[in-house]
Amino acid sequence: MTDQDQTSLRWATLPYHRKWLADQANGLFDFFQYRAVNPQGGFFDLDDQGNALGGADPTRGIHASARMVHCFTIGYLLGRPGSGEVIDHGLRTLWDRHRDADHGGYFWQVNNDGAVDPAKQGYGHAFVLLAASSAKAVGHPLADQMLADITDVLTTRFWEPQHGAIAEEFARDWSPIDGGSYRGQNSNMHLTEALMAAFEVTGEKHYLDKAESIAERVIHQAAGSVGFRVAEHFDAAWQINKDYYHPDEMFRPAGTTPGHWLEWARLLLQLWSLGGKTHSWMPDAAKSLFVQSMSLGWDKQKGGFFYTLDWQDQPAKTNKLWWPMCEGAAAAHFLNEHLPSDPFYEDSYRLIWGTIANRFIDHRNGGWHEELTEDLVPSHTLFPGKGDLYHALQACLIPLFPATGSLTRVIPEVGGKL
Repeated sequence: MTDQDQTSLRWATLPYHRKWLADQANGLFDFFQYRAVNPQGGFFDLDDQGNALGGADPTRGIHASARMVHCFTIGYLLGRPGSGEVIDHGLRTLWDRHRDADHGGYFWQVNNDGAVDPAKQGYGHAFVLLAASSAKAVGHPLADQMLADITDVLTTRFWEPQHGAIAEEFARDWSPIDGGSYRGQNSNMHLTEALMAAFEVTGEKHYLDKAESIAERVIHQAAGSVGFRVAEHFDAAWQINKDYYHPDEMFRPAGTTPGHWLEWARLLLQLWSLGGKTHSWMPDAAKSLFVQSMSLGWDKQKGGFFYTLDWQDQPAKTNKLWWPMCEGAAAAHFLNEHLPSDPFYEDSYRLIWGTIANRFIDHRNGGWHEELTEDLVPSHTLFPGKGDLYHALQACLIPLFPATGSLTRVIPEVGGKL
């Protein structure tokens, strides 16, 4: 059999591979469902063995609770017992702990006593929209109220119609932080995902319009102007700031981040499909983003994606994180589905999953290693343990369902059949 024939047997169509992916997803559910729930609200970060981090009263970030709601909504749609209780727990945390009843919006971080960091972050609000949209997909009684609330906050406080994207951050009283001088693509990218999910569960086109507007701003205009390298940081007028530096390397790393190129490749194809395939630039942009990430971001000697590159396309932060691997696998699958003529996508899909299986999955303790060194050895410079289910779970499940929408939409469409 020729190499071409081998590639034509796409792994995502093979029963063994599909069962392997489903088993990995189930292992992730098992690792988090029975360890991460904090009885006092929110969810624990976990160490490598799955033990709770942070002592008796750990700080809880809004994105973690919102992502758990989204992931266990997926579990509920698949028929996983116990998922509904996790959804309830996460939504109550968002509504009762993170929501600012006095000023509106949602606090970035809380503990048992209230807000630890009361900032109103666009990134966090994007995930509240995703959680509310996901909860609506299963008819949760709090979903409509939260969806209306977060939609109003995003529209009246964050959305900037003159730019077609959102502002980044505010203090508790909605005064701009640092004079409102910063705009970021990461929060807008995740809002694009959430806006698509909101459109899917409501049919309200203003969500889709905003998602398309952000994609136009961040990818068609900005990334297209720099050879489809996704710029992370902008000034208030949405001019690229190549010299931006922030000490929080987890959320605002300097340079460019190939993992986000991959994430946008998938989101663009999903957005193109949802929008009736009217934006002809999106498939070509998705292909360019993926090819660039594999060409420039993949470590051809040791494997894995470099965390960041500088603006001369050289590796800057050379550690390897799990989430770009997840986004790479999902993007390769979407490209295989929508632009299937090029065997490069299938080859990349297999390469990425092979590296995940041998290096990132923790076969001893469960879960996935969230960070490896350049030499693919587990490390903890950015992440203390295993705090996140979202990226890995979606990477395992996306290839099992139609590449036409969010998992919360497509799972019910096929009756949850794996």
